[in-house]
Amino acid sequence: MDEVIQVTQWLSSITPRKKAKLFFFTTHADAPSPMVGSNDVDTHEETQLPLATTVALHNFKNIDEFLKKKVNTFSCYNVIENEITKTDYEYLRFYSACKYLDVVPPFLDLEKISAIQNKFEMTDEERDYRLLLDSADLVLEKVCDSLKPAGVSQMWTALRKDRNLIRGVKTIDIIGFFVDPNPTGIKECLFFFIVRFLQKADKINRVNTNRLERLIAQCDESSSCEEGKTIDFIIDSLRFYPTELYPFGFCLIMCVIEGRDGAMQEIEKTMEISRHLGMITHTEKNPTKETIELVKKELMKPKYQFYSSFTCWFMSHGDSNSMVLADGETIEREWFLTSFPDISTFQLKPKVFFMVSCRGANKFSLKGDEFEGQSATCDYYDIGSALIRNRMLDITDSVRDISYVQPMMDTLVAYSTILDHLSGRANTHGSIYVDRACVLMSENISRGRSLTEILEHLSQDLHEILQETMDEDRIVYKQACHYDSFFRKTLKLPYTRHPKEDFHSAPQ
Repeated sequence: MDEVIQVTQWLSSITPRKKAKLFFFTTHADAPSPMVGSNDVDTHEETQLPLATTVALHNFKNIDEFLKKKVNTFSCYNVIENEITKTDYEYLRFYSACKYLDVVPPFLDLEKISAIQNKFEMTDEERDYRLLLDSADLVLEKVCDSLKPAGVSQMWTALRKDRNLIRGVKTIDIIGFFVDPNPTGIKECLFFFIVRFLQKADKINRVNTNRLERLIAQCDESSSCEEGKTIDFIIDSLRFYPTELYPFGFCLIMCVIEGRDGAMQEIEKTMEISRHLGMITHTEKNPTKETIELVKKELMKPKYQFYSSFTCWFMSHGDSNSMVLADGETIEREWFLTSFPDISTFQLKPKVFFMVSCRGANKFSLKGDEFEGQSATCDYYDIGSALIRNRMLDITDSVRDISYVQPMMDTLVAYSTILDHLSGRANTHGSIYVDRACVLMSENISRGRSLTEILEHLSQDLHEILQETMDEDRIVYKQACHYDSFFRKTLKLPYTRHPKEDFHSAPQ
């Protein structure tokens, strides 16, 4: 059968909603650039004009043409060995999106996909199409699915009111002020246009979604949300790191075995829990400084850009500042922790470090005869049999105590800035940190938010603000806040907003 006919039949079998989603996933906003084969031309028209014209004309002709062009490009594409190109990324994104939406063209060359995966040095586990999907785009798809056409229309109206943001943007004018998003697929096209527009304008990314959240917050809940969904529910979905589908992320396990009893059990347990969480795992036994440098170099390879999170377990002996490696050499813990987050493949993605080593010799000792011989580190406990508990200690009530508590337990220390850095102030409002913290806590009363959720949102909010020193140099800077948590339970704000107390009235 003629290829043109095949493409036409394939497009005719796809619903308008799926066409909009396929276009959205294929025009991934954070595609690596510059790449081999990329001419660094602004792709504004390529990614937004088809959406704009589809919304304005209620006609999918331009999106169909875009998809045809992609298919034709891939059909003519020759996979070049040992050279990763922009088309390689696009081919993999297109294939994974088609697979996810169940619209894979029957004529798509799967051998080319396998050849591209070989260039990325992907293992068998990494050839799962779900790895190639961008988790942030999947979250945005779910947000779109949770909104009715009226809700997206209200977001568009709110966006149009921001004159400074939309001034001079031709695609905005193409759509116009009043939009009918009710025809099938038009709601999706309008929502995805809003998202891509905000991304191209550097107003949102996979971590910073405040601007999109504010648009959604202006919607009328009764007319904008699909059944069973609320504005709060939709906004909540944007306040988690996007880690949709499999795999959850990449897990690196580094463990010094020499001189550490039970080290192999540590490896087995961490491997099992990481796999149970849906992570792809790599283990390095008895790491040296050379091993660590090689691992860092490995993690900079292009394939790791497809992962949505990074987790590292580092298990060794150590002291207050250092960790002991397999060859007896030591590395500074701070050096280790600050070197991995710089890896570009995991930028704007959650990175979690479990640092398992001593940090000194002091102990919080408990005195009394009732504690003698009681220890959860003894080996007389039965081993559980269910799933990952089959190699875990069975901690019995005889070794549990709630009357003696470390002083720092149940404490959360929030810092307005990081070590050695400024904490900004405004001439009229005082501390920027205090101001933003109070605003966010006030906004989130009655929403069931936890304090740590608000502090994470505060960290995002505060770090977006450009500040200026008050001295003669007038230096512009950003501020980063953080917190150390020793919580054993989640602390939520009250559900009831209490009225302001009248300090001038007499006590009753």
